[in-house]
Amino acid sequence: MNTVKTSKISIIGAGFVGSTSAYALMLQGLCSEIVIVDLNKEKAEAEAMDLSHCASFVKPVTVTAGDYKDTANSDIIVITAGAAQKPGETRLDLINKNIKVFKDIVPQVVQYSPNSILLVVSNPVDLLTQIAYEISGFPKSKVIGSGTVLDSSRLKYLISDYFEIDSRDIEAYIIGEHGDSEIAAWSLANVAGMHVDDYCHKVSDTCEEDFKRVIPEKVKNAAYEIINKKGYTNYAIGMAVARIVESILRDENSILTVSSLFEGEYGINDIYMSIPTIVTRDGAKKIVEVPLSDSEKDALVKASEMLKKHIASSEL
Repeated sequence: MNTVKTSKISIIGAGFVGSTSAYALMLQGLCSEIVIVDLNKEKAEAEAMDLSHCASFVKPVTVTAGDYKDTANSDIIVITAGAAQKPGETRLDLINKNIKVFKDIVPQVVQYSPNSILLVVSNPVDLLTQIAYEISGFPKSKVIGSGTVLDSSRLKYLISDYFEIDSRDIEAYIIGEHGDSEIAAWSLANVAGMHVDDYCHKVSDTCEEDFKRVIPEKVKNAAYEIINKKGYTNYAIGMAVARIVESILRDENSILTVSSLFEGEYGINDIYMSIPTIVTRDGAKKIVEVPLSDSEKDALVKASEMLKKHIASSEL
């Protein structure tokens, strides 16, 4: 794989997610320059200053606060700005608030970085990635969402906790909407190469009949629980952003459940949803049309139809 070259990442939004993403990028030494942009310029300046004081602990990186013109020639633009999810709100409740934000942000970042990759993190991420794609005029490969990369990590963690094994030995995906209709693709889940059902019956002595129902519910409700208790989520999504950025900058050809544009896969067209996708230096290279069960395919189609309805009824 290629090594990281001198790279510039701009983060639009200096809130909890944006600042934690910048911190994760610094810790992993993924770029040489980070620019933070926020309507609250003092907040952006304070975050940049605080991060800059990590200089003696990390690989060399310049962190500054600026305006859109300072994002010029970025390799990746990470968009975390927008209304945050509040207790009692779903991600989809945020769409009209954040469409207005994106109508302001996207044209400006595209103007200064016409060859960049847009990585959308703001919620509802699948719909806002679609909006960013339509506004930017970029090719589909250059506009991706953080999707269910975080949800898939939550799923792996909960499976590992349930079976009392290392989560790195688990392969499992959440697909579809990053939200209440998300789908745990149990047909693909495996532990050390064994299908999760085989592991359950042949190795584990902790299996309960309804674990495949209980665990996805915990994944789906994780953000709500965290938001209810501390008001926001930031650490895991910050690491998810860093993981996606790493795959892009290192040209890893990693398969991640980012939000990608469907163009006929599973009979679905013209909507962004989360699905295993090969991620390279050029962005979303190709959706991997993994063999889903019939019920998972049906759920994916229903999720796409629901998202299309929300797009159609939104204030574009």
